[in-house]
Amino acid sequence: MPDTAGQRIGVYPGTFDPITLGHADIIRRGSKLVDTLIIGVTTNPSKNPMFSPEERMAMVNREVAAMGIDNIEVVGFNALLMKFAEKQGATVIVRGLRAVADFEYEYQMAGMNQQLNAGIETVFLMADVSLQPIASKLVKEIALFGGEIGPFVSPSVRDDVVARVEKNGRLGDF
Repeated sequence: MPDTAGQRIGVYPGTFDPITLGHADIIRRGSKLVDTLIIGVTTNPSKNPMFSPEERMAMVNREVAAMGIDNIEVVGFNALLMKFAEKQGATVIVRGLRAVADFEYEYQMAGMNQQLNAGIETVFLMADVSLQPIASKLVKEIALFGGEIGPFVSPSVRDDVVARVEKNGRLGDF
């Protein structure tokens, strides 16, 4: 466990497949709430990832470096979120909300997490209204069908996604 005496550590977990402008907004804002924000890049067996965990870690590290925020660390994990948060010395879990459906799911997860460790609070940040429709899943679907994803991701992430789609092939060519 890191030496976190006197520090407020937060964890912002996600698959970040790929990292979007919505994620970047929550990272920027979440980093102001804690001394250190750890972005936990995880696997999720229920999702169909476009990028490997290593590729996603590299992508998130690159995007965070471009933000120029110095209190952020990127850490990969494949464990129960609360166990990961405890290991990092976190007292806060940061979650972004886009819509009511997000809230219902996140509310249930926050309740379960509180049962696992009542000493770690979950903080919800509402997505910027202009970024609310953005979801990694939708970005991938748009790209797979040849649509323009530039409004939803940074230029470098756009290039990564387009290169992956070109490598694996687009869907729905009419």
